[in-house]
Parts: sequence; structure tokens; C-alpha cells
Amino acid sequence: MKKGLLLISLFYIPFCVFAQQDAWIYFLDKENVSEAIANPITILTQKAIDRKQAHQVVIDARDVPVNETYISQIKIVPGITVMAKSKWFNAIHVRGSESDIKELINFGFVAQIDFADKSLNLSKFSSQQKKQEKLENTLTMFNYGNALNQIEMFKGDALHLAGYSGTGMTVAVIDAGFPNVNTMASFQKLRDDGNLLGSYDFVHRDSNVFTGTSSNHGTWVLSNMAGYIENEFIGTAPDASYYLFVTEDALTENPVEESYWVEAVERADSLGVNIINTSLGYTTYDNPNYSYDPSDMDGNTAYITKGANIAFEKGMLLVNSAGNSGNDSWQIVGAPADARGVLSIGAVDANGHYATFSSKGNAVQPTQKPDVVAQGQASYVITENDVIVSANGTSFSSPILAGGIVCLWQALPDKTNAEIMQLVRESASQYKSPDYFLGYGIPDLQAALVMGEVLMGKSDEIQLFPNPTTGMLYFNRASDDESIWTIRLFDVLGREVKMALLSIGNNVMDISSLSNGMYLIKIDSNNTSNTIKVLKK
Repeated sequence: MKKGLLLISLFYIPFCVFAQQDAWIYFLDKENVSEAIANPITILTQKAIDRKQAHQVVIDARDVPVNETYISQIKIVPGITVMAKSKWFNAIHVRGSESDIKELINFGFVAQIDFADKSLNLSKFSSQQKKQEKLENTLTMFNYGNALNQIEMFKGDALHLAGYSGTGMTVAVIDAGFPNVNTMASFQKLRDDGNLLGSYDFVHRDSNVFTGTSSNHGTWVLSNMAGYIENEFIGTAPDASYYLFVTEDALTENPVEESYWVEAVERADSLGVNIINTSLGYTTYDNPNYSYDPSDMDGNTAYITKGANIAFEKGMLLVNSAGNSGNDSWQIVGAPADARGVLSIGAVDANGHYATFSSKGNAVQPTQKPDVVAQGQASYVITENDVIVSANGTSFSSPILAGGIVCLWQALPDKTNAEIMQLVRESASQYKSPDYFLGYGIPDLQAALVMGEVLMGKSDEIQLFPNPTTGMLYFNRASDDESIWTIRLFDVLGREVKMALLSIGNNVMDISSLSNGMYLIKIDSNNTSNTIKVLKK
């Protein structure tokens, strides 16, 4: 009998062993990583924290626990037993049949499955493509659709990627009318988020700027900043808050419109507005006796220009279209874009070449005009009928860039309006050799952000660029920082894949040999540490 039992046992045990498989299930992400690292007492004991600090051991994402919601969802899968978990690997150990385990890849939060029996991994059941797509969707907040080129041109998308899309910033758009903004699907997000703060028509003295207007111009302009059609069009500051003011009477040209504009700017100041976009300009009027001469565009003659300079003194940042007179007899930047306190925006085409209609600068103006440029030829806008179309004009290059500047100021809230303007200028493509066509050129707002952080002395908040990258990573450091930086690169499974020591004169890491995907950069310097997501494309 004992032999019989022994024979049965010998036969039975191998069958059970081979029917059940062991595997590690790696998760794609963790919950509240930044908050946990910022408050380590929520994930570690004080003794553990003290030990790490004493030995300069970095507290990073690996110290954050595995997402228990993910584990709970795995546990209820029939045929699967969760045996163990690891926060360091962001993984769990499971046991079950081969087929049941392979089915776990269908959970959106599962990044990879690694069988203990290595021969089972040859089937490539884990979807690397699916993981990569999810990582890219996580990092890239928006699919810009038609509007991609016009935000990529000045690296505004990089600010969005860093989490700056206008939240907490208030913008006043001063224009000629905003038909259907209160009903259009393209502005549903703006309304649902409570970011349409108010409106007023200074021409007709009522709050209705959405109907009864003879111009659709303001709707088109607003779409460049606040428009949102998922996977088709995203404005440059989609999460900012907006006031809409009408000061332009589209049926006539009269200097009273300058006075309406000053009224609107005064109201914006009283409402705490940060940035004003104006895609209007004033040079000549229906009554020629009211018209200006080009020599009056001297930054301090026109009533609206003098009002703009006061608005600048009050702390607001004014962004204004340069004008569309490049091909006509007037040619030069008009009022109020001629003001010293206004950031005037000229236009280029999709390739960054001068758009010939864009108004030029002139020696009569007290500062470089235009200041900078953005895409204004073949720009994409959303019409009052919820249709995406292509349009020309500095009317559009101005709000396209204004939205990016909104995001920059959100990222650098301690900067003054003058400092933000100067960072934009200094980041531009021809800052050292400006001209009357492109001014200082096309800004690089990602570089402006880096410069701003360094100037603020935030050497502990280390910046790297470009991100995403195709291979080379450049690290910015304060000029007086002579320390050695230890740079460690980890993949999504928490494995260290590259390490380097950087110093002054050596601020580059080459990751071109690594596979495409998301990585975590751990930077240790002077008893401080940073963790930054990097996307290798």
C-alpha cells in the first residue's frame, strides 16, 4: 500500500507542478508618487528616513508602495493566486495556469509579464507596443491635431508636458466679438471647468458678447488659446481662466475704440487679470483728421499706447498682434503694439519664415519691434460654427504665443511681467541679432523656463532638455554650482540602465542606445535629489 501511495504521489506531484506556473506581473505606474516622495513619512518610518539621509540614500519611486487597487483586481481573477509583492520592482508574484496568467496583460495597468519558466516568455505575449502607447499618452497631455505645429514651434507643448497648461492664470481677451462661445462644443471644456469668468461689451454697454455681433474675430482668436476638440485641436492655454471683452466696433473705425480698450484694461486690472491678448491695432480712421502718421508709432503718442504702458506699470503682461501692414503703404507695427510695455507678436509661416503681411519694426519705435514671432500664416483656428480652418494674420500668432506665455508665467509665478517678457525675448532664435522682420525671432519657451529656474536659484530643481528626446539629454545648472552630479537612469521596472557623473563642462548624457520608452532620471547633487520623467522616442 505504501508503494502504491508512493507511486500515486510521484505521478501526481509533477502533474500539479507543471499545471501551475509562477510569474512576475510588472505594473505600469504607481499612485501619488510625487506626493509620497515629498512626504516620505507616509511611506517609511522615521528611522528609515534618518538612515537614508545619514547615508545620502535617495528616497525615490521605488520606495512608494505598489498600488493596492491593482493587486485587488488581480486577486479576484479566477485561477490566479497572488503570492507576494515588491514595491522596488513595482510587481507581484502570481501563480496560475499559463493561459490565465497571460490573460492578465489585458489589464491596462499591467506593463509586462515575466514567467519563471523562461521558455514561456518566448511567445512575446506581453505587449511592449501597448505599454509604450500608454506611457506616451500619460506623458503627452494633449493630442493637438491640426494645432500641433503652431505650439511645437515655440516648445509650448513641452510646458504642457511639464504640467503647465494655464491652471490658476487669468487672461483677458479684448476683441471684436465672440459669437457662439457660450454654446460651441469647442469651448465646452472651458465652460464645464468654470473657466469662462465673465464678459462685457464696452461698445454696446452690456454683458452679451456672444450674439448680435458683426464680427466673429474674437471667437477665432480665443480658440487659439482655449479651444478644445479632443484629438483634433488644443489651444495653447486650455486650462487658464478667461474674461472676454469687446472694445472694437467692426462697422466703423473711430478713436473711441481706443478709449473702450483702455476701459477694458482698467477693468481687467481690477479683476486680477495676469495677461491680456489683443489682436487689434489702430493706425488710420474713417475721418482722416483722426488718423495717425507712421511717426506717431513712437511708443508714447497714441491714447491706447499710453494706456498700455500704464497697464504694464500695473503689473499685467500685454501681448498684442504686430499688425498685417507689411505689404501695404503703412508697413510698420501699429498702436498699441508700439508701446514699450507691450510684447508685440509678428507672424511666420509653418516653416518659421517671415510672413510678408506681418508689420515690420521701425527706428521710430523706442524698443525692438516686433518683439518676437509665432505662426500666423496658415494658422489653424476654430470658427464660430465649430469648424477647424486655416487662417492668416498676426491676429492669430498673438494668441497662439500668448497662451504659451500664460503657461510660462504659471511655471514661474514669482517673476514680474517684465521678467517674463525678457525671458521670452532671450529664448528667441535671433536674440543676439534682431531685425525689423522677426524681431528677436521665434521663442523657445522650454529654454525660457530653464533660464527662469536657474535665475531664481533653483539649482535643486534641476532642469533637463529636450524632453522627449531622441538621444541626447542636456542638464542645466547654476553657474556657481561646482558639485559633481550623480545621474542614474531607471526603466519602468526600476532597473538601473545607465549611470553617469556630470560636472561643469560635462552636462550631457547620451541615451541614444537605449530602447524607446519612459525612464526615470534620478539626480543627486549637494544633498538634494530630483526625480524626473524622460521619454526616449
